[in-house]
Amino acid sequence: MTVPFARVPNNLRTPLFYVEFDNSMANTATATQRTLLIGGMLSAGTATAGIPERVSSPNTVGELAGKGSLLHAMMTAYQANDSASEIWILPLEEDSGSMVAATGTIKVSSAPTDTGVISLYIAGIRIQLTVVATDTVAGIATSLAAAINAKTSLPVTASAATDTITLTAKNLGSQGNNIDIRLNFEGTPGGEATPEGLVLTITPMAGGAGAPDITGALANLQDRTFDFIVSAYDDTTSIDALKAFLSDSGGRWSWDQQLYGHAFTTTTGTYAALGTKGESRNNQHETMMGVNKSPSPPWVWSAGYAGAAAVSLRNDPGRPLQSLAISGVLAPALEDRFNLTERNNLLYSGISTFTVDDDGTVRIENLITTYQKNSYGDADDSYLQVETLFTLAFVVRFLRTQVTSRFGRMKLAANGTRFAPGAAIVTPNIIRADQIAQYQTLEYQGYVQDSAGFAAGLIVEQNASNPNRVDVLWTGTLINQLRIFALLNQFRLQASTGA
Repeated sequence: MTVPFARVPNNLRTPLFYVEFDNSMANTATATQRTLLIGGMLSAGTATAGIPERVSSPNTVGELAGKGSLLHAMMTAYQANDSASEIWILPLEEDSGSMVAATGTIKVSSAPTDTGVISLYIAGIRIQLTVVATDTVAGIATSLAAAINAKTSLPVTASAATDTITLTAKNLGSQGNNIDIRLNFEGTPGGEATPEGLVLTITPMAGGAGAPDITGALANLQDRTFDFIVSAYDDTTSIDALKAFLSDSGGRWSWDQQLYGHAFTTTTGTYAALGTKGESRNNQHETMMGVNKSPSPPWVWSAGYAGAAAVSLRNDPGRPLQSLAISGVLAPALEDRFNLTERNNLLYSGISTFTVDDDGTVRIENLITTYQKNSYGDADDSYLQVETLFTLAFVVRFLRTQVTSRFGRMKLAANGTRFAPGAAIVTPNIIRADQIAQYQTLEYQGYVQDSAGFAAGLIVEQNASNPNRVDVLWTGTLINQLRIFALLNQFRLQASTGA
């Protein structure tokens, strides 16, 4: 038998005992599945725009990207759902020459006639202020603006003039238009009500325009892997940049990069608007949650549901994500939620959906990709489920680890070649047998199925033109998810007779 030493030389004459370690059969490592949060930074932030940076807490991000920035809120929401991930931020510079901040107003139209508490929600964050019957409209406006500015995690700044508070988004761009302003989200059951006589007139945030360019910043990621890429932006230019970044042709899913990853974002609007937006996309490497009139802004939704999904996908990429709770987001009011028919139709338009418990807990219903049609424009559900993409990435990484560990420095011989046992030589048949064994391991662990069918369809052969190359046709069947349980309840009102 030939022992395939790699380092111990054959010409040794000095005695006695020498050891060489070979880890090719011991590698059980899996890829690090990092999270990347993409969003604009404020001028007060200390980070370098366009340069990714590893972070550990919302406070850290608040210093790096600015308190109340998109990234600050995203980090808070993400860690509320996933506290064990390796998280990086990609802070983007906002160009004041091409971007405009959104603004809104709160007018104190009349003073209170009794003591009470104002419960104002901005971007889903509550600000409370006690008022009394002797307060003036100007005094209330000044006090409320001060209370808003004191809460540095808010995405707006406030200024008061006479009876009106003007809110200005801290981040520039059209995303600021999605900052929700409302009173008494919890309502009477939550002990929230506008003080008697007080009238606050809210003008929603509007006028924000533009989005930062993310293409250059994405290039700075180089070869570091990021499986969960959360973007604050849902404009076409931004998501197209991520589409190119992750594409199968020249992107992170291409044969030469093999870095993989998936983009998560959120879009807002009515049922009709969301359906139109979803049907304009067709990309297996992006997921778009559809939300209508939630107090929480879309970038908080993106970070929240991506964090909830990441925990499960890291543990088992094939296990369905349905029913996972999303912490850190507030559900739309009951009248603004979509019914079953609407949600089902959105799932045919590339839009992911959620449900809400009676206590307000938001849960993932189905996370899908926006991929809907093949290159001929025909319906195609092969990449519908997010779990499919993450399972594929897991399986390919597993196989790559096994191949590079076991066959990294092997000689290649044709099938039927006779050589000493233990020699550093492989044949296509040896590789084929190893692929079958690895598939059986994956099947036992619950990632694939039908190992007999796989073995029958697997082809491993030496390339006809390049004798140093082995070509493999891998015909595995991925594990599925239990999504629908349909039961026909054919009940009886009277016991049947007979034996």
